Parts: sequence; structure tokens; C-alpha cells
Amino acid sequence: MVSLLQSFERAARSASTAVSRHPRRLAAAVATLLAGATVAAFGVAPLAGSLEQVLPLQQTVNESIPLPQLDHQLEALDLSALQLWRSDLTRSTDTADSLLKRLGVDDPEVAAFLRRDAVARRVLEGRAGKMMQAVATDGRLVRLVARYPAEDASLRDSHFTRLTIERDALGLRARTEVAALEVQTRIGSGTIHSSLFAAADDAAIPDGVTVQMAEIFGTDIDFRRELRRGDSFTVAYEAPTADGEPVAWNQAAGRVLAARFINDGKTHEAIWFQEPGRKGAYFDSTGRSKTRMFLASPLAFSRVTSGFAMRFHPVLKTWRAHLGVDLGAPSGTPVRVVGDGTVEFAGWQNGYGNVIHIRHDNSRMTVYAHLSRIDVKRGQRVEQGQGIGAVGATGWATGPHLHFEFRKDGQQIDPMTIARASEAAALTPAALARFKEVATASRLQLQAATTSTAMNMRVE
Repeated sequence: MVSLLQSFERAARSASTAVSRHPRRLAAAVATLLAGATVAAFGVAPLAGSLEQVLPLQQTVNESIPLPQLDHQLEALDLSALQLWRSDLTRSTDTADSLLKRLGVDDPEVAAFLRRDAVARRVLEGRAGKMMQAVATDGRLVRLVARYPAEDASLRDSHFTRLTIERDALGLRARTEVAALEVQTRIGSGTIHSSLFAAADDAAIPDGVTVQMAEIFGTDIDFRRELRRGDSFTVAYEAPTADGEPVAWNQAAGRVLAARFINDGKTHEAIWFQEPGRKGAYFDSTGRSKTRMFLASPLAFSRVTSGFAMRFHPVLKTWRAHLGVDLGAPSGTPVRVVGDGTVEFAGWQNGYGNVIHIRHDNSRMTVYAHLSRIDVKRGQRVEQGQGIGAVGATGWATGPHLHFEFRKDGQQIDPMTIARASEAAALTPAALARFKEVATASRLQLQAATTSTAMNMRVE
């Protein structure tokens, strides 16, 4: 205790000596301390005053709320008058009963009518895939509408048949009429995980549109060898509709209006444009035509069984250069000429079987072999895309396919190399300004679709 008191006394004497030696420094330090305390007070006080505004007090209140009495409303609601409609497609195995069941109709009279009436029977006759829509009240049919291709083949690209079954005071009645198809612009996006068609199927894009995309970008991308997992595409296309519903029976219908394909990190674009007085065509963003002097393939987009490389010959059983491309396709698949030219040979030739040689100029020739059918003759002039024969398995072929060669100065070379290097036309200066307006609008449309798809993927 004594030692503690002595320590306090020594500390007091030291403090007194320090004050006497440095009075000004001590005064300044005290003033600074007070000033800092003042600033801190002004800085904290407003925050403390606003805490209730930022974090208002919360209280939990438990209170019983009486439920409204809905009995009288339910009694007033006439559920029997509620009409429900359902849509589906006809199937090859459908009967009147199975079709009506899928459509939510429980009406024996209608089932008997579909079997008995000559017009109504057309719903179940012919090809499957008719677009059906039924409106029913408490299971009893009010109206049944079937939409399918026009019965007149010359009208099928522009019209459809509408078959309507309705109930009136005299009973069920069936009638047919021909109506015009309408065109709507639709947009789809996809990402490649296994194949182009699988990605297009996931995006509900018709096969015909998928084929068009492969054709449009055929000289930019070798879909046999260069497609990569993670590649993506966006496409705007025309979709024919019947009473506002996309037609289900015509997968080839609908022109591609604009498309973007990202392959291995490189972006390719194509925009449909028709210059006054000229045929419409696809152009890239600079106005350069996507149409080249030579097509990338003599078949519409198809599976390729072997490329331009060494291979084990399936008949000769030896390794040898395969100086061409084999395109696997069913027998009878149309074969088209890849560029303008003249038929130099059309007939049988050893291992080639039925073969056609097309001379394009003094140095370039194409060969189409193993054909099941030849549709041209020697000396005939042909134009790019024209049908010249059909896929077969003649000559030294183990199965139906097309053997295709491109020869330059008598030497076989990779057809894709020639297709990419071939000349492409450009828009005239007068049309270029208008094209740029169309291209800008198309790119914005494609970008909006891409952004929307990406957002949906993040949400999922």
C-alpha cells in the first residue's frame, strides 16, 4: 500500500514538472483533443438521429382475420357454362375415341359422327400431323377445328385446309374451306452440344430453317469437320401460320431473313436482301454476297462418311488416298451441280459406276460418282444448284453415298478449299446504303434474341 502511494506521488511530481516546462504544448494538446471530440460529436449525432429512419422499429402482431364467405359466389358461378379448349396433333394410330380423349372431349355422339360423316372422317384419314383444336363445355363438344395442308397441291405453299365441326340446333355439322397462310417472323437461338440439328430441335427451329443455315454458311464453316461444342447461332426466319399457329406439317417452309453463327470464336453473319431488279441473296455485314461461284456441297446439308484424306479402301482393302469427299445419303437423294458448266461425260465408268463429269472452265471440273440415276446428257449446259442425278451405290460402293471430286488442272483438290476461294459479288453503291439500314435492324433483332436466350439460361 505504501509502495502504491509512493508511486502516485512520483507520477504527480513528474506531471507537475512537465507542465511547468511545456505549458504551451500542453495547452495545444488539450485544445486539439477538445476539438476532435467536438467533430466526433457532430459526426455521430446525425447518424444516431437517423437510425430509426434507416432501421425502423419492427413489431410482430398476431391478429385473427375472418375469411370471406364465398358460398354465395360459388353458387352464382355456373361452372357448367365454362368452355375449355385444348390443342394437339393427330397420330397415325388415332381412332375417333383416342383423339377426342386427348382433346378432353367425352362425347360419344361426336365420336360416332367422326366415323360416320364423309367430311368429318377426313380428320382421321390421310397423313398424321393435322393441327387439332377442340372447345368443350363439361366434356361436351362445342367446336372441333382441324388444320392441315391444302388438298390442292398447287396451293400448299400458300394455303391450308380448315375443317370445322360444330353443333347447332339440328345436330353436328362438318364443313371444309381453304384459307390463306399468313407469315410471321420468328427468332430462335441455340448452342451446339452434339450436333446442329439437335441444337435446332432444342430451340424448336424447323428442319428446313436448319438446312438453310447450313447452306448459307457452308462456304464459311465446314460443318463436317469444323463444328465445335459451344458454338452458337441465332436466326430470324419467316414462319407460315394457320390462324396464328405455326404450321406443323411443312418443316421446309420459311425463308431465313438473318442469321449469326459463332464458330470457334469467329462470328459469321448473313442478311437476306433483294436489290431492285436483281434476285434476292444473302450478304455479310459489309454487303458482300454469301453466294459463291461454287457451292460447298452437291447435296443439301448431310452426314459425311469420309473426308479429303487417306483412308482404308472398303473394296480394295488397302490404304490409299481418297481424293474426294463421300457424302452419305439414302438412295434417290437428289444431287445438284455445284457451279455453272457443261456436261463432259455422263455414263458408266469402272469403279465410279454411274458418273457425271461437269466442265466449269478450262482448268476446273467436278465429278459425281456411284449415282443411281443420271438426269443429264453429254454436252448439256447446267446451272449452279440444278439437279443432275441421284445418290446410289453403283460401281465400287459398299452402300449408298455420293463420291464427289473437284479437279483443277487434272489434280484432285479439297472441294471446300475451292468453295471458299471462289469469287463473290458485292452490292452496287446505290443499293449499299439501303442494305446497311436493313443490316442494322437485323443485327439488333438477332442481338435481342441472343440476350433473351442468355437471360433465360441464367434463370433456369
